[in-house]
Amino acid sequence: MKTDLDSLMQARHLDALLVLGNAEYNPPFTYLTGGGHVAHATLIKKRGEPAVLYCNPMEREEAAKSGLQIHLYDEFPLSELNKEARGDAALVSALRLQKMLLAQGVQGRVGVYGTTDLSAAFAMLSHAAPFLPSVQFVGETREDSVFMAAMETKDQAEVERIRHMGQVTTEVVRLTRDLLTQSPVRADEVLLKEDGSPLTVGDVKAQISLWLAERGAEPREGFIFAIGRDAGIPHSVGNPADLMRLGQTIVFDIYPAEQGGGYFYDFTRTWSLGYASPQAQELYRQVKAAYDKVQENLDLNASFRQYQVLTCELFEKDGHPTPRTVKGPLQGYVHSLGHGVGLNIHERPWSGLGADDSNRLQPGVVMTIEPGLYYPEQGMGFRIEDTYHVRPDGVFERLAEFPYDFVLPMKHWKP
Repeated sequence: MKTDLDSLMQARHLDALLVLGNAEYNPPFTYLTGGGHVAHATLIKKRGEPAVLYCNPMEREEAAKSGLQIHLYDEFPLSELNKEARGDAALVSALRLQKMLLAQGVQGRVGVYGTTDLSAAFAMLSHAAPFLPSVQFVGETREDSVFMAAMETKDQAEVERIRHMGQVTTEVVRLTRDLLTQSPVRADEVLLKEDGSPLTVGDVKAQISLWLAERGAEPREGFIFAIGRDAGIPHSVGNPADLMRLGQTIVFDIYPAEQGGGYFYDFTRTWSLGYASPQAQELYRQVKAAYDKVQENLDLNASFRQYQVLTCELFEKDGHPTPRTVKGPLQGYVHSLGHGVGLNIHERPWSGLGADDSNRLQPGVVMTIEPGLYYPEQGMGFRIEDTYHVRPDGVFERLAEFPYDFVLPMKHWKP
């Protein structure tokens, strides 16, 4: 949690954090400010002290909404910086950074984070380093940064924002289900729009995006709506030209975020419209059985990795390849069981076979459970996914409810 940030900094021997970029679509910045329309800002946090935010004068009111101490770039007049740098733009930004860090008394190891132009940030830091002999700029891998470690557990306010996104997500999934099941069906089992033309994956995805926007959400990382063979490729987003047909598996993996770069939700259902082959029904049953087994055996503070092992064991007994039996499998069970969710769609804790023992289902964690089976050459794929919160009392709470029906009856078609 945010309250762990200073202890995490101390454990990693970081004396300060430097976050660059915008407050929107920038998880480390959003984490410390709450978001908002603050562009090209600089955030400095010394260990044991509140963060300080530098911004342009035009954005001072938006910046003040963060509740942080606000400073303006005008404290270091651009005319003077240009004169000192002789018009070198990279040097101007480096000199301003130097003056900000000195003004805040920053020394020692400074972790650098944020979402910004890599070339500009590299130029600024490279120019600034010689002017700051008492400062060492430090980088971390995104997957294991101090921010990812802090974000691993959520406070109640964060959980409620994720829960709200779950409500939005399942409402949009319900609308999508109704759109499909109420569509007319042509003699060749192709779904039709109101004007009589074929309904395509692109048509459905456009409607989904509209419904999300109307509810204050956005598909920031895209989403998956794939039918037939594409459903058997886990991260195929779906071919917009594909026709919606009866009897083919549809993987609908939707992971929207709050507009402006806020908290995500992650959710998947697999459907077959009208009917499904016996093989498809059996594979879906196996995925649901694995999901149920994992969900029933979740234990407080357990290693997340042990549930990936359990899932592999279950699918192996059913005769499917898994990451334990095949290196880089392209069919069967091909991915990890789940991951954390928050300001990033993928966060700690990790569940893969390579995850270390620190990835535990501790109180405050929000994570997904998402087993799946994939057989693209047989024209089918299956995944079930829900997002859970590990409550302080040790209860694993599913943050949004939605039915698990595989075969969806069609209103205007009879077998």
